[in-house]
Amino acid sequence: MSPAARKRSAPSRTRGKRDAQPPALLLELLAARGPSGYEGAARGAWLRAAAEFAQASSDVVGTPLALVSPRKGRAGTAKRLLVMGHIDEIGLIVTHIDDDGFLWFREVGGWDPQILVGQRVVLDTKGGPVRGVVGRKPIHLLREDDRKKVAAVREMHIDVGARDGEQARGMVRIGDVAVIDSDPLVLPNGRIVSRALDNRVGSYVALEAARLVAVAGGGAWEVAAVAAVQEETTFGGSRTSAFSLEPDAAIVLDVTHATDAPGIDVKEAGSHELGSGPVIARGSTLSDALFEVIHDAARAEGIPFTLEATARATGTDADAVHLSRGGVPTALVSVPLRYMHSPVELVQLDDIENTARLVAAAALALTARSKLAP
Repeated sequence: MSPAARKRSAPSRTRGKRDAQPPALLLELLAARGPSGYEGAARGAWLRAAAEFAQASSDVVGTPLALVSPRKGRAGTAKRLLVMGHIDEIGLIVTHIDDDGFLWFREVGGWDPQILVGQRVVLDTKGGPVRGVVGRKPIHLLREDDRKKVAAVREMHIDVGARDGEQARGMVRIGDVAVIDSDPLVLPNGRIVSRALDNRVGSYVALEAARLVAVAGGGAWEVAAVAAVQEETTFGGSRTSAFSLEPDAAIVLDVTHATDAPGIDVKEAGSHELGSGPVIARGSTLSDALFEVIHDAARAEGIPFTLEATARATGTDADAVHLSRGGVPTALVSVPLRYMHSPVELVQLDDIENTARLVAAAALALTARSKLAP
């Protein structure tokens, strides 16, 4: 990388103001509860915002879509860019209710079990929200060897205060889902803590990038922004959306590990500090031509960024999208995030803003002559 490019990609020191506040839509998305397969509340918030500037709809599996038309004179002939973040989050699902009124559960998505012990949770039931706590045998009653072990999920239960199984079964049903009961927290320096930042951030950026393209009057390509469901479990929403929308190219949005937290080896994970901007990925499953479009857009707009290498699968919706139909040139752009898959995920707000700006700039940079296939 040239000295000029290094300067452009350096962490932003002028943004991240102490009093920066999150966008209202992002806060609404974070407040909504939506584990994989149960994304209805978050989907509703996303669609209401999309309808203000785009043609908004939802498909059979529940993935919302916002279509932004190309600029005048291109309708009917324009190529289509898919911009995708996923809107689901990790959660818990009730598998058994015992006669003492305790709920037993399994994970929806990938959890570090030790995070769950002692957490407050909220379950969405037919009768409305039910709150409870995750419990396990107290440390005082554990054998010496067991005190040194991380508790397995099968050793935990949810206590909703029921006096017995009959009352518990009247409150909750098998298959009801739960998330950690916590509210977003705004910290100094333009930083926010919340559950579900993975990946309400990506779904927000997809919609905000589409809005910026609409405000600019559209580009040479049509933009199809989606907030895919079921990423944390099956890639269900990304598979169906990529198949049905038949995009000519795709930019997938997710979060990646911020590497300025203690204990992270940048030689393995790369260097992605909070405030260093969007993280643009390169790798064997990703389109190098589309990467160059995004990279050039970042440099042209003066947007800070870092680069990330993916040796095999990315672990994101990009893994499903790039294999759809006859193949889709796909890029991956991420927001650096601390403490992934926990109730205290942490991001910097200007990284979110810069990611949306970058995706919009890349969308507007695509022309009728853009060649992305090898």
